[in-house]
Amino acid sequence: MQAIAKDIYIEDGYSGVTLGAIPLAHGLIQIDAPPAPEDGRAWRAALLNSGGGSERLLINLDAHPDRTLGARAMDCTIVAHEKTAQVFRSRPNTFKAQGEETGADWENIVGLGSIRWILPEITFSHQMAIHWDETPILLEHHPGPAAGATWVILPEAKVVFVGDAVLRNQPPFLAWADLPAWVETVKLLLSPAYRGWLVVSGRGGVVAVDVIRAQKDYLEQILNKLGKLAQKKSPPEAVEKSDRPSPESLQDSCQPAPKNTPNGCGTAYGILCRHYHPTSNLGGEE
Repeated sequence: MQAIAKDIYIEDGYSGVTLGAIPLAHGLIQIDAPPAPEDGRAWRAALLNSGGGSERLLINLDAHPDRTLGARAMDCTIVAHEKTAQVFRSRPNTFKAQGEETGADWENIVGLGSIRWILPEITFSHQMAIHWDETPILLEHHPGPAAGATWVILPEAKVVFVGDAVLRNQPPFLAWADLPAWVETVKLLLSPAYRGWLVVSGRGGVVAVDVIRAQKDYLEQILNKLGKLAQKKSPPEAVEKSDRPSPESLQDSCQPAPKNTPNGCGTAYGILCRHYHPTSNLGGEE
């Protein structure tokens, strides 16, 4: 577990996503959960001596299985955006690993078996404040990578957990993406409002400004290419045949790609191809 600011920790050593832990006077706030059962047990054990009050709260930054499969094992109250809760209501009650190939980390977990989803007990629409210490922690809705994508914002510490809004050394997962909204979300991180802040990616930990800028440029390239295909009224298959933005543009200087990499470039485009409609708003919505 790595301290990135006073009483703000991240953990990037488990399969899945970058986890967060914030011990406060009233209790411990956890951000996302590892999908593998043994990792969930290890993470809970690691948090026993993290300090703070006795209460526990888990925040799911979106509905992706990499960050929600292990939520039940955390055994605490769960908070998420109302659109994340809607995704859970539309799913079967029990998750069954069936050999999907989207490149997500949970697909590589051996012996995962059947897991019962757990719905968030607390939801919000735009913004929510958690008053567990002298200064509140804010949850804000920032759609783009998913309809219910959420940021956890600590204004005093100038730290923001942004989930899959920014990814380091990997192409974006586009299955549930609203690309125009995603571009605007990333632009906000590059605005003066977040100048000097620590930005924590859900896949890669703390990221620098050049990584955020590369994410914006990459998404804009994809959106531009899809717009040209839509103007031509091209069939969805044309997405696979089009020139793709190079994933090398997302490489963060000379650092290796992190362990929790959700998908390859081809996978991302294959998923988008299945969701692509030339007459749509190009937002990834069906």
